[in-house]
Amino acid sequence: MKRLFVLVIGVALYISLFTFSVHKPSSVVSDDYMTDVGKLMPVKIRKVVKETELSSIQEVIDEANQENLKVSIAGKRHSMGGHTYYHDSVVLEMTGYNKILDFDKEKKTITVQSGATWVDIQQFINKHGLAIQVMQSQNIFTVGGSISVNAHGRDIRKGSLNSTVNSFRLLTADGEILTVSREQNSELFFLALGGYGLFGVILDVELQLMDDELYEMNTEMLDYTEYRDYFREKVLDNQNAKMHLARLSNAPDSFLTEMYVTNYQLVSEKGALQEHDDLSKEHMTRVSKFALGMARDFDWAKDVFWNLQKQYFLQTNGDLISRNNVMRSESKFLEYEAENDNDVLQEYFVPVDSFADYIDDLRDVLTKEELNLLNITVRYVNHDEGPVLSYSDEKMFALVLLINQGLSEKEQKKTEGVVRKMIDVTLAHGGSYYLPYMPYPTKDQMKRAYPRSEEFFEKKKQYDPSERFTNFFYEEYKQ
Repeated sequence: MKRLFVLVIGVALYISLFTFSVHKPSSVVSDDYMTDVGKLMPVKIRKVVKETELSSIQEVIDEANQENLKVSIAGKRHSMGGHTYYHDSVVLEMTGYNKILDFDKEKKTITVQSGATWVDIQQFINKHGLAIQVMQSQNIFTVGGSISVNAHGRDIRKGSLNSTVNSFRLLTADGEILTVSREQNSELFFLALGGYGLFGVILDVELQLMDDELYEMNTEMLDYTEYRDYFREKVLDNQNAKMHLARLSNAPDSFLTEMYVTNYQLVSEKGALQEHDDLSKEHMTRVSKFALGMARDFDWAKDVFWNLQKQYFLQTNGDLISRNNVMRSESKFLEYEAENDNDVLQEYFVPVDSFADYIDDLRDVLTKEELNLLNITVRYVNHDEGPVLSYSDEKMFALVLLINQGLSEKEQKKTEGVVRKMIDVTLAHGGSYYLPYMPYPTKDQMKRAYPRSEEFFEKKKQYDPSERFTNFFYEEYKQ
């Protein structure tokens, strides 16, 4: 009944305030222009090529070499800083290259073309009782794109995506196809993983899967000062705790002080999984989308939205959910179209022991600056060993910030200034930041956060001396 009450409140809010939720959709500039979901960097490109066959992809690279053209590689284009296109480049759009090539139930492996999405894999493996080990919280992204940013997710035991990739094939700038793994071409393995499409076209990938599992959800309220010890004692040291998610309040009444945590604890009852293993569908999308829309425009709505979130998730205590369904978080309510503004992401990594002090300093910055912060999600990222552009060299909390900002140059400059201040705070606490977003950080901040970045760019020139593969991230930060 309580959960129904929360739902009724949300629906009532949706109906009573509906007139405020309408936004005009943005338009495409022209077929010759491209941007990503951030919509902050529209540029003129040469053409978009959508190929579904390997031979056709090879022809694109051959043509680029013959005519000295730049090539950028795109999937769902959820990297938000021009990572998937470039001035006058040929954009190789990989979403149609999406077949499942091989599956071994006994070895728990699957091989897919890089344009396949995580939902494609989930729909295939769920009926076999298997699950993905690591992916983002949403399942809409391509496998190749996720590998290119070395994504991480809610699993607190597995680390980042690179730990679950057995091998992949890479089409290099000179047209050669290499098998890349920890044993073969191992240097390229740790360059292309988290390499943002700069070392070649990831063609197909073998992933290590695991058995699907059943979890019990439990949510608790905490003060931010309690979180570090709570996480160590109640989550990290509890081997039955498999997945974890927390949210910090962005509401004015409890700004960066109140938080709730949701733990997913293994249920060992045999046969119980079969009652919960049907893949879920998104629900309450319109209500969630409207509430988030109100929070973009009104501070009081941020308080209302935060309180509704708390009440809803506290009502889920004891609910059972399969691993595959934990990794099918709602994403449609995040879709947003407007003429003058958009929602963008930032992500910061901070050592576990520094969490409370870091939040104090971050709060100090954000109370002095104008930033329309919509949500802060906290995850745990284990030590990320191997990738040259590793974002986690020790046990870290990852803070994902959803920000609404204007599209104008003036608004971008304002956000850039705030982001640089937040990154300075993060670096001062021994932390780092994630690279798939707008190139707001300075080159000096990039070097401090990624001490092997010079090595990364030197290797890029070694493997691709003509700079055939390029994007705006490379242009901004290359040495």
